[in-house]
Amino acid sequence: MARRTTSNSTGSSPGPRNRTPQPLPRRRRTVGDFLKAFLAFVALLVLLIGVPGALASQIGWPLPSGSPSLDWLQKEISVDTFINTLTVVVWFAWAQFTACVLVEVKAALSGVGLPNRVPGAGPSQLLARQLVAALLLVGATAASFTPGLSQLGQQLDGNQRPAAAAAQQTPGGLLGQQQEQAASTAAALAEQAASAAAHAESGTGAHASDDDTKFYRIQPPEGRHHDSLWEVAERHLGDGRRYKEIYQLNKDRTQPDGSKLSEASLIRPGWIMEMPGDARGGELVEMPDEAPKVSEEVQQQISDYARTGGAEGAGGQQGSGQQGGGSGSGSLDRDTAHISLPEQRPAPDKGHQQGQPGQQGQDGQQGQQGQEHAAPAGEDGGFGLPQALLGAPLLAAGLLGALGRRRRQALWQSALGAVGGRRGMEPPTPTGAAADAQDALLVGADPEGVRLLDLSLRGLAASLAGESRPLPTVYAAWMSGNGDLHLQLAQPAGKPPAPWQLGQDQTFWMLARADAERYEDVDTAAPYPGLVSLGTMDDSRLLLNLEAVPGIVSLSGREQDRAGVFASVAAELATNGWSDRMTITLVGFGEDLTPLAPNRLRHLDDIEALVETMEAETRQRRGALGAAGHDSVLTGRTGPAQHTRWAPHLVLLAAEPSAEDAVTLAELAADASRLGIGYLVGTQSGDLPGAAWEMEITSEGKLLAPLLGLELDAQLLPVSQQRAVVELFTDADPERDDDRPTTTPPFLVDISEQGRPAVYARLVGPYEIIGLETPDGERSPLLHEALALLLLHREGVHPRVLSSALWPRGVTDDVRDALVERLRAWLGNDPDGTPRLGTDSTGRLKLAKSVVSDLDVLRSLYHEATQGRGANSRAVRGRLLTDALVLVRGPLLAERSAGRYGWLTHEIIDAQLPLLVADIGLALSAFHLEKDRAEKAIEALNAALGSAPGDERLWNELLRATHATGDSERLKRLASDLVARSGARGLPPRTEALLDELLPAWRSGVAAVG
Repeated sequence: MARRTTSNSTGSSPGPRNRTPQPLPRRRRTVGDFLKAFLAFVALLVLLIGVPGALASQIGWPLPSGSPSLDWLQKEISVDTFINTLTVVVWFAWAQFTACVLVEVKAALSGVGLPNRVPGAGPSQLLARQLVAALLLVGATAASFTPGLSQLGQQLDGNQRPAAAAAQQTPGGLLGQQQEQAASTAAALAEQAASAAAHAESGTGAHASDDDTKFYRIQPPEGRHHDSLWEVAERHLGDGRRYKEIYQLNKDRTQPDGSKLSEASLIRPGWIMEMPGDARGGELVEMPDEAPKVSEEVQQQISDYARTGGAEGAGGQQGSGQQGGGSGSGSLDRDTAHISLPEQRPAPDKGHQQGQPGQQGQDGQQGQQGQEHAAPAGEDGGFGLPQALLGAPLLAAGLLGALGRRRRQALWQSALGAVGGRRGMEPPTPTGAAADAQDALLVGADPEGVRLLDLSLRGLAASLAGESRPLPTVYAAWMSGNGDLHLQLAQPAGKPPAPWQLGQDQTFWMLARADAERYEDVDTAAPYPGLVSLGTMDDSRLLLNLEAVPGIVSLSGREQDRAGVFASVAAELATNGWSDRMTITLVGFGEDLTPLAPNRLRHLDDIEALVETMEAETRQRRGALGAAGHDSVLTGRTGPAQHTRWAPHLVLLAAEPSAEDAVTLAELAADASRLGIGYLVGTQSGDLPGAAWEMEITSEGKLLAPLLGLELDAQLLPVSQQRAVVELFTDADPERDDDRPTTTPPFLVDISEQGRPAVYARLVGPYEIIGLETPDGERSPLLHEALALLLLHREGVHPRVLSSALWPRGVTDDVRDALVERLRAWLGNDPDGTPRLGTDSTGRLKLAKSVVSDLDVLRSLYHEATQGRGANSRAVRGRLLTDALVLVRGPLLAERSAGRYGWLTHEIIDAQLPLLVADIGLALSAFHLEKDRAEKAIEALNAALGSAPGDERLWNELLRATHATGDSERLKRLASDLVARSGARGLPPRTEALLDELLPAWRSGVAAVG
C-alpha cells in the first residue's frame, strides 16, 4: 500500500541521496551576445536620450506659453496644435519608459525580489526588461537578473503572471516553484565555505555557541537555479529533510519586502531565515549584530527581523523541530507539503459502496478490490496476467478504447473495400503474451472512471466560461479511493462553481463522485489534457499536469526503471479519454510505441532535432498567444478558438541531455507552462541543470520526490508488456500486409442436420436458450450473462475477465469460483461425460462445440455460402444466404436488462454484426438480381437494413434494385427518404453520384415529392 512520506518514516525503500544541486554551467559569451548587448545599448541610448533630444531640438516646448482662454479653446485645430498634442503624449510615454528602465536596472543590480510594476506600463516595462537584460547579460550582474529572461514575451497584466512571479505570489501553491534552478556558483560556494571554515576555527562570531540564534539571507539565483529551504537545510543542518524546522521558525513572519513565508517552497531572494541553533557553514549564517560580510542595510534587516520572532516562540518551535534526532518533526505539517494528499471524505459502508457504479479502478485493483494484493510493478499477478496493467485503471481504459477503435476502423475499411482482399475480415485472436495483455486490460480498465473524469473537467470549464472566469492553473489531480476528484491549484482561485466545492484549503477544489455522475456532455475543449497518472499514495491516484509544470520535470534512476515510467506516461497520454488533440514527442525511446496513436505520437532521433523543433514551436506559440490576446493557453481554451488552438505538446526525453543541451532546454521550458508545453527528461545521476521538479524511480517501483512530498507506488509499463500491447495494435492494423487467413470465422459449426447442438442460444435479437432448463431464483440473469460472454469468445475467457465483467465493482475469488461451478453444473455434460464448460491449458474457460449460438451459425452459413460449397453452386449459395438472413431477428441481445452487459462496450461485436448482416444482404441481393428478381433483392436488402440501417452499401444497392423495377416514382420516393434520413449532413458523395446516374433529375424530383 502506498504511504505518504514523512520525516521520520522508515522502510526499506531507499530515498534519494541528499545532495547540493549543481548550478547551471556558465555559458560562454558569444559574438551574438555582445551584438545583442550593443544593440540594446544603442536602443536604450536612442530611447532615453535621443527621443527627448529630438523633441526638444525639433519641436520645442509643446505647451502654451500662457494660460488658456475661451478664445483659445474655440480656435480651429491647426497642424501645430495636433503636433504639440502628440508631442505631449510622447513626452509622457518617454517618462514612463524611463521609469521602467530605472526600476528594472535597480532590480537587476540588487538581486532582491522581482522588479516593482510601473502602473499602466505593461508593454513598456516588458521592453525595458528585455533591453536591460540583453545589456546586462554580458556583465557580472546578469545572473541575478536571469529569472526575468524566462518571461520574455509574457504579458504582465494578465491573469496568468510570469512563472517566477507566480512562484513567489502563490500563498497556497502546491508543487511550488521551488528549486526552479540551482543554488549558487561553485566558486562562490567554495569561497564562502572556506571563509566559514576559517570563521569556525577562530571560535568567534555566529558559531560561538549552539544556543546562539543564527540567520540566513536567501541568495539571488545563479544561472536559472533558485535557492530552496531543502538546500539551505542540507548545507547548514546536514539533512535536507530538516527544512521543516526552518519553515516553522519563520512561518508568517514579515520579511524585509513586507511579504510573509506561507509555503515552504515559496521563498524570495533577500528574505531572512532564522536558523536552528546547530546550523553551521558559510553563506551568511550570521548573528543579527555581527554580520561583517554584508552591508549595514542588511545588518539592519537581520536585526529588525530577529525582533519579529520572539525567543520564546522561536525556541519552542525549534525544540519541537529538534525532536527525533534532527530528521525533522514527527509528522508532516500540511502547509509544508508541496503536493498534499487531499483529505478523504468518510468512506461509505460496504453496502453503500457496493451500490456505487464504477467504484473499481480508483486504487488500481478493479474487479478484485480488497482481495488481491498488488504484486511489485512489472510482475505477473494471479493467473499469469501482468500486474502493471491490472494496477493502471486509467491507462488500461485508454488502451482498451483505442484498441477497439482501431479494430472497428479495420472492419469498416475492410467492408468498404479500402483494403483489397480483406473483405469480411475477423480481428485476429491474440495469443501468448498479447492474450494476457488483452485480458489484463479488460480486468484493469476503469472506463467509467475515465468518463467521469472527462465529464467533470469539461463541466468545470463550461461553468467557468459561463461565469466569464478563467481556468485556474492545475498542477495535479487526485482520484481518491471513494471516487471523489480533487484538483490542486497553483494558487487560490476563489470559490469554485457548483457542484464543485472547496477542499481542505483554498488550493483544493473537490467534486464528489455522486455530483460527477450528474454531469452531462458539454461542447467544450478539454481544459487539462496534460494530466497523466504517476502512481498511487494511500489509495489515491495522482495525475500530474505535465503542461503546467514551471520548467522541466527530471526523472532519475536506473535506465530500465525509467523506461517503464516513460512508456506508461507516453501510452496514457496517447490514448486517454480526457483530452482532444495532442502532440507527444518521444526522444531516446518509444519508436515502437507509435502504433498506439500515430496521430499523437511522434519519434525524433536525437536531442539536436528536438531542440530545433521546440525552439521553432516556442516562438510560434508565443506569437500566436500574443496575436490572439491571450496570456496563456488556459484562457485560449475557453474562448471562441477553443477547438482549434492550444493543443498541448508534451516532450518525453529519455536520453540524458548534455550540459549545454540541458541549459537550452531549461531556457525553453522556463516559459513552457504558459504555452502548453511540458518536458519530462530522464537523467542517470539526478543532477539535471534547470530542473524545476525532481523525481526518482527506485528498483522497488517507488516514485520519490522529496521536495514535492511524494512517495508513490509508481505506475509502470515494463518492456515485455509494452511489446505485448503494441502487438495487439499492430495485429489490428487494417493496412498490415500479411498472409493470415482473415475471412474464416474463429468458430465454425456443422450446419447439417447431423450437427444439431445440445445447447442453442439465440443472441441476434431477444436472448433465448434452447436445450437447458431455466435456472431458478435470482441467479438466472447472472448465469445467462456469463454464458453470453463465453459464447461471444469461443477462444476462451480468463476467469478474472469473467468476474470483472459480471461484477465491475469487485468480487472475491470464492464468489467467482462458485459462479463458475454453478454455470458448469447448469450446462451439464456431453453424452461422453465431457463437461460442456471446460478449461484450456492457459486456465481460460471454454465452451464445448456442443454449445452453439445463432451468431456462430450465421457466420458459418455466410462462410459456407461464399467460400465453401456455395462458391461453386448457385442453388446452394442462395439457400444458405436465405437461411442466414432468416436468423437475423434484431440487434445483438435485444431487450437485455438495464444495468447488465456493460462489458459489451469493450467489444466490437456491435460493429461486426451489422457488417456481417449487410454482407449477407448484399450477397443475397446480387444472387437475385442475377436472375432479374428485383423484388426479391429489395426484400433481402430491407431485411438487412433492419439490423444495419446506417450501411451506405445497402442503400446504394437498394437504389439499384429499385431502379431495376422500372418504377421511377418508387425510385423518387426512395431518394426522398434517403435525403430526409441524411439530415443536415447531406447524402454521402457515392450515393449522390449514384443518384445522378440512376435519376438525373433527382434534386428537383425530391423537392417536388417533399
